[in-house]
Amino acid sequence: MYELSADITCWFAQKKDVCIATVIDTWGTSPRPVGTKMAFTADPFIAGSVSAGCVEGAVIEAGFQVLRTNRPELLHFGVSDEAAFNVGLTCGGKIEVFIRRLDYALFKALSQAISTHEPVALLTILEKEYELFGREILVSEGKILSGTFGKDLDSFALELACNAIASQQAQSATLENPGLMPLRVFVDVINPPPVLIIVGGGHIAITLVTLAKALGFQTVVIDPRKAFANMQRFPEADQLIQEWPDEAFKKINLNSASNIAIVTHDPKIDDPALKIVLNSPAAYIGVLGSRKTHAERCERLLADGIMPEQLARLHAPIGIDLASKNPQDIALSILAEIVKEQNLRKKSLWQDKLPCV
Repeated sequence: MYELSADITCWFAQKKDVCIATVIDTWGTSPRPVGTKMAFTADPFIAGSVSAGCVEGAVIEAGFQVLRTNRPELLHFGVSDEAAFNVGLTCGGKIEVFIRRLDYALFKALSQAISTHEPVALLTILEKEYELFGREILVSEGKILSGTFGKDLDSFALELACNAIASQQAQSATLENPGLMPLRVFVDVINPPPVLIIVGGGHIAITLVTLAKALGFQTVVIDPRKAFANMQRFPEADQLIQEWPDEAFKKINLNSASNIAIVTHDPKIDDPALKIVLNSPAAYIGVLGSRKTHAERCERLLADGIMPEQLARLHAPIGIDLASKNPQDIALSILAEIVKEQNLRKKSLWQDKLPCV
């Protein structure tokens, strides 16, 4: 949804009705994974894709009907279906697509969550014969942000959403329905884009911002030295903060989507930054320096009250060893390590299916 939000915001500003199609299940070889979305209007303006082109036409035609009737549709395409042959799904897969009109109030709540980098889950009831078919609620880690299924179902939905957010995976699921048959729902987990916070505006940081932007990271550069942190050096950065770490981090929401690379090689900046970020839920914390430099750094931090288990979180020396001291290569090694850790976390969370706490 993040990648579609700019287009959708523009369409709502133009008073257009917006339709959203979401891949909610797949079997065999399918073009796009569960959770993939396409948004479009009656004009039609289109953003995103649900099948790399092979079923888009049929989905959009169904979407026009949804916009006319304001009733959602659940479509199934498979190689054994005549409909699949007609729309071109001949690659051996099957997909199920849910289409609904996008509610403006819900999108506004979702946009607010996007702006604060808060992970959320959008739950949709998929039982076509049930009176709440297509009803949606937006849930964060602990509260309902928009919508309701009714008080008897909301508590079960909240727990289900929490589990899904922990696993970081969109999925079909079963919602308990007291006294009645359980309901099939789709839990669409919308994770914030990863954020890379770079402390230090030297040569490594310049390349690091460019590489991170190419991989979809939001980037923040912190450096109190205005000669280093300026728009001429970092035209692609999303945010530049020309302040010391104690003040700079007051302007940043550190959460599980935060990745921090400290690359100034100056204890006056590095140490205060580390004292802050080691007490945060940041996903990755790396710091530049040799093993000898890092050992000396650890001694200072331990003397200042940082615990050994906190220091164990540090990636130091930062980055994957590429046997190079070139700033561009070091930047590449840092981002490679961040992406590796990111993928390992996703794999671990999905396998463990962490409980709601």
